[in-house]
Amino acid sequence: MDPTGLPNSPAKLPKLFSPTAIVAAVVTAMSIFVLGLLIWKAVEARTMALAQGERDIRNLTHSLAEHASHSVQAIDVAMNAMVDLLKYQKPRVDRFNAALRKTADALPQIREIGVIDPDGNRIYSSAAELPAHNNADRGYFISHRDSPDATLHISEPLQSRLTGHPTIVLSRRVTREDGSFGGVLFATIESSYFDNFYQAFKFGPHAGITLLRLDGIVLAHWPAGKWNKEVSAAFKAQIGQDRTGYTKTTSPFDGRVKYLGFERASQYPIVVTVALPEAQVLAAWHEDLRNDLFVAVILMGSVILFAILLGKEFAKRTRVARMLREREARYRLLADNIADVVILLDRDGRFLFVSQSVETILGRKPDDLIGKSCFEFVHPDHLADVARATAELTNWTTTKTVEFKTFRADGTEVWVEINFKLAGLAEDHHAIEVVGVLRDVTERRKMEDELNALNIRLSELATTDGLTALANRRSFDSALPREFRDRELISLIMLDIDHFKGFNDTRGHQAGDECLRRVARVIADATINTTAMAARYGGEEFAIILPGVGEQDALKVAEAMRLTVRSLAIANPAARRGVVSISLGIASRSAATASESELLGQADLALYEAKRAGRDRTVLASSLAGDNHSAGRKQYA
Repeated sequence: MDPTGLPNSPAKLPKLFSPTAIVAAVVTAMSIFVLGLLIWKAVEARTMALAQGERDIRNLTHSLAEHASHSVQAIDVAMNAMVDLLKYQKPRVDRFNAALRKTADALPQIREIGVIDPDGNRIYSSAAELPAHNNADRGYFISHRDSPDATLHISEPLQSRLTGHPTIVLSRRVTREDGSFGGVLFATIESSYFDNFYQAFKFGPHAGITLLRLDGIVLAHWPAGKWNKEVSAAFKAQIGQDRTGYTKTTSPFDGRVKYLGFERASQYPIVVTVALPEAQVLAAWHEDLRNDLFVAVILMGSVILFAILLGKEFAKRTRVARMLREREARYRLLADNIADVVILLDRDGRFLFVSQSVETILGRKPDDLIGKSCFEFVHPDHLADVARATAELTNWTTTKTVEFKTFRADGTEVWVEINFKLAGLAEDHHAIEVVGVLRDVTERRKMEDELNALNIRLSELATTDGLTALANRRSFDSALPREFRDRELISLIMLDIDHFKGFNDTRGHQAGDECLRRVARVIADATINTTAMAARYGGEEFAIILPGVGEQDALKVAEAMRLTVRSLAIANPAARRGVVSISLGIASRSAATASESELLGQADLALYEAKRAGRDRTVLASSLAGDNHSAGRKQYA
């Protein structure tokens, strides 16, 4: 065949592929790449800056909401005891005033704490002198006077008649023993208390922190100090619907567009908002963008310099490419007509030839691999296997097969299988080469991995309860005999959710499923990192095997779970306490315990004795005497 007739003959290359055109194309491509990279990085960095800004604002909002809630809660707790005292007694003025001053000293947020009689006059106060102002016209006083509601009332900011400063009044109704109105217990917080606290964060001139009531009345705002101002109806609706939120909005205080986060206090009708202007949120991004532009200018200058050097070297690279093409011509006819990749390596593992099929399998050009070590493209986890197989090629009759992971040009991993052997002239050691055939086995490995994963999942499904993620009854029935046989010391806890049928009837089955999951999480947490096995025994009943654990230690575990479940405060209208609780029975192996079935029966009797005795308790099987508890399961199931 005449080489000059080939389409890629250098003599017939169009001007489009001239060295000048190629260099220009390279410079253009790199310029586009740099510009595109800069734009992409700027867009990604801006997105990340906004996301980080959102996280920072949300975190700060949460912290400030907790601060506001704790500030109010501390006063609420102190006032609660005082209201109870005033209901039944009329303390001596000097002693009660001393107690009020002590409370005010202990809680720095309090400006004044005192008591107003039914006529609106102060009768007790933490102030040095009893103020003479009448407060019967104040909204909070009228509200308590006209309503028997005993909960804490948070007023709008009022102009204090004592100091002249904007002040928030926290108040509780004092109800006499006969149920009549006995006055108001109040505590005042100056809005400046929150302003001074917020000022310490030093956000900048246009940032804003606001404390407001759930009805939209602003209680405190930093830095403008505007108070007794309402927010928009749309924002009112949003804070009434959502406990936390984040949005881009226009501030009602300075008219600027800002990113705003809010969080409602968990116990009180107050909301804290933090607002930062967009320029402040993106300040670091703007600085990085300027730096990136500077780097891009330097990089483009380097590209131009590289283009000049590339033009000078182009002729040399062309000659090298022609030599490689001539060398590869020996293998081209065979290699280009099979789907597998044919490779030829020297004894050191460098590529001498790679067939065109490598583009299909690895997305790489054959010319890009010539002269490079094959070990560069082997995944580090499999490098030792490939090197060992290569070292074992000691004669012409030895053929080795290895599966390993390599990398496509786009960086993705692919599984390949290679069969290779020695080739060359026996009398010329330096002429020895390694010929190999490589094929893609990714799909085969993927199917094998999927099959293994499916088998593992099927095994998990066979032993795990789907709703609670605990072991299922089948696993429990298998484990208990084994542990009983292998352990001299073993305890068993049986527990049941109290009034669960009533819970389902009133709350619905979806709520029932969620209740089961939450109780199961408590059980799982109590037995984590131990040899214990927790299982769903059936319905709302659970069982826990405690190998190597005695009765008293098992009691500690049971009580911890019982108290934790009760602290979840899951509402249960059917329960006496109004919340979900559990009853537990514990049995520990003794010399008289003949079998695991007897141990299970003892724990079962103890559980239903706990039910019979009033629920929400733990009963030890060792505390039961005789058989007078055997009817418990039927009666309290």
